[in-house]
Amino acid sequence: MSIKLGMISLGCAKNLVDGEHMLAQLADAGVTIVDDVAEADVAVVNTCGFIESAKQEAINTILETAQLKQTGSLKALIVTGCLVQRYPKEIVEELPEIDAVLGTGSYTNIVDAVRAVMQAPGTVYQNFGQINEAEMEGGRILLTPSYSAYLKIAEGCDNHCAYCVIPSLRGKFRSRAMEDVLKEAQALADAGVRELIIVAQDITRYGMDLYHEHKLSELLHELCKMDFTWVRLHYLYPDEITDDMIETIAQEPKIVKYLDIPIQHVNNRILRAMHRRGDAQFLRELFHKLRREIPGLVLRTSLIVGLPGETDEEFEELCDFLREMRIERTGVFCYSPEEGSEAAEMPDQIDEELKNERRMIIEELQSDVLDQFAARMQGQLLDVLCEGWDGETGLYYGRSYADSQDIDARVLFDSAFSVEEGDFVPVRITGAQGADLTGSTERAQ
Repeated sequence: MSIKLGMISLGCAKNLVDGEHMLAQLADAGVTIVDDVAEADVAVVNTCGFIESAKQEAINTILETAQLKQTGSLKALIVTGCLVQRYPKEIVEELPEIDAVLGTGSYTNIVDAVRAVMQAPGTVYQNFGQINEAEMEGGRILLTPSYSAYLKIAEGCDNHCAYCVIPSLRGKFRSRAMEDVLKEAQALADAGVRELIIVAQDITRYGMDLYHEHKLSELLHELCKMDFTWVRLHYLYPDEITDDMIETIAQEPKIVKYLDIPIQHVNNRILRAMHRRGDAQFLRELFHKLRREIPGLVLRTSLIVGLPGETDEEFEELCDFLREMRIERTGVFCYSPEEGSEAAEMPDQIDEELKNERRMIIEELQSDVLDQFAARMQGQLLDVLCEGWDGETGLYYGRSYADSQDIDARVLFDSAFSVEEGDFVPVRITGAQGADLTGSTERAQ
């Protein structure tokens, strides 16, 4: 097909991988992939629909992209992903700018969608496959820098948290076969990827459906035999972390000592209302154990404040836990009453002002933790993955093991020798600028 196509992918890394699969299918069909949608004949907006802010971002992006039909070469707009899956009728009725929609079970129909919008303009192409049978294999065209890539090892989720609609958008938890995961990983390593980021809604459950036992540790041992420098893990469900997993993470040098473990809250009543397993004491003991057995560990978590009925005392318990545990990386979100979720029907919904006050209190606590972390890093020599040159500061920038792609801080550094994007360089930490660390390179011995 003599067609130029551009993609905008929104939301999480797992959604990005779906976009990469679609691009590979399109390229195989002869479509020319362009970086700028303003130069495209067809644009694909791959949407997130998880929470209200993500929905609004997706709608704004769709409307902005649609304007290119008047100002650019754009002839057709295709919308895919979670927003489409969540609102299949509404999105077509309320956004007439859209020419085709694909649900989360229909990514393999992207070539058909492009053909349809180019051959039969004026008719909205719609395809919604079975979300529990969505294809997870196939080639990819990376949308990440060439040195870093995500590896999705499973799809869907079985946790059914009260505030979340992901199971209705992505289906039940489904592990990929280990041989397929390893084959894809080897192809990424052969292509020069240095940082492999393992993703799924819950990577700790990997293998339980296919093999009836936890297989994450076995998978990680095999991945660490490949030519990666870093293997990074997102996300681990707290009560599925086994002793074997902890030992593997501690012993494999390629696995960065950074674990993303969303806990959402610590108050027992709130956790039960969320349908989260475990309790405050379990989480406290888990974090102490992880830090004891994995030297230098940096923890990341995510929290929700303002669940319906959350009292001042329950919120203060969360604050006390954070003061005690000093979690280095914390994302905090105001509870969003999502249509179709159990929590949206709960009584005692909390007003937005109070939710935002609680969020800001957590962020202030986290600011102190970041300052302490920066102080602890002073004088240390860290391997940094260079991501580019910052012309404003006159410094290189990159990430240490403590910083994951697109969500954490940076390391700003100067160097007496030339550094290229994708290089790993030893940097002596000498200061901080806000959440970012600063330093200078030292030549490897």
